[in-house]
Amino acid sequence: MHAIFAPSFKLSIMKKQFITLAGLVVLSTVGYTQQSEQDLVKINRNRILVEEVLSEAQQAALTPSEVLNSLVEGNVRFVRNDLTARDHSEQIRQSAEAQFPKAIVLSCMDSRVPVEDVFDKGIGDIFVARVAGNFINDAILGSMEFATKVAGAKLILVLGHENCEVVHAAIDETELGHITKMLANIKPAVDISTKSKGPRSSTNRLFVHEVSENNVHYALEKIKRDSPLLNKMFENGEIDIKGAVYDMDTGVVNFL
Repeated sequence: MHAIFAPSFKLSIMKKQFITLAGLVVLSTVGYTQQSEQDLVKINRNRILVEEVLSEAQQAALTPSEVLNSLVEGNVRFVRNDLTARDHSEQIRQSAEAQFPKAIVLSCMDSRVPVEDVFDKGIGDIFVARVAGNFINDAILGSMEFATKVAGAKLILVLGHENCEVVHAAIDETELGHITKMLANIKPAVDISTKSKGPRSSTNRLFVHEVSENNVHYALEKIKRDSPLLNKMFENGEIDIKGAVYDMDTGVVNFL
């Protein structure tokens, strides 16, 4: 197996050994020159953190507002490129028998929106449901009901994003295979978007933004309307139901 190194490393010996450092496996190269040593990234041991997987009692003690604040704070760390370093191996072991996540996030399947990273969360922290266009259907509602009523999550978050290609396709009324039927779920958001000036097409970024926000609002209304179970939990204060839009240019999650 061959390894590729940046030219500045100028390695004289390509001998590798694995070193376990505070639960993180780090690939170390032995036999490098003085110059390469200066180029290697230095690990600050004080920033290697291990978050414990939530217990049932800890989850039960959380309030919906505390969970929301946790997501907000996590996104701030994501934007600052200050993600928590986690011991995933340990978290896997801790969560093997049971899970007690804080929230369920419905996101678009877009590869540019890594949900756990966006909120700086790890194994066992959040449920994530993904579908192109982050719309609501029976399977998604069932997943949300399971996550909250059965598994105890305290927050439902519908997360849209800017420059969503599925929203573009819905605006432009694309017809292709099963995509056509899928886009019907987003059409209501297109129809109610009337505030933006300019053409009602995917070339108009302001219009796309309006549709993306309205698609989230429509999903929130559909959750409450189509799931009496979730609506009752919401009205009783057992859970909160929120919406947000991820900014592709900055990484910031703007809560609606």
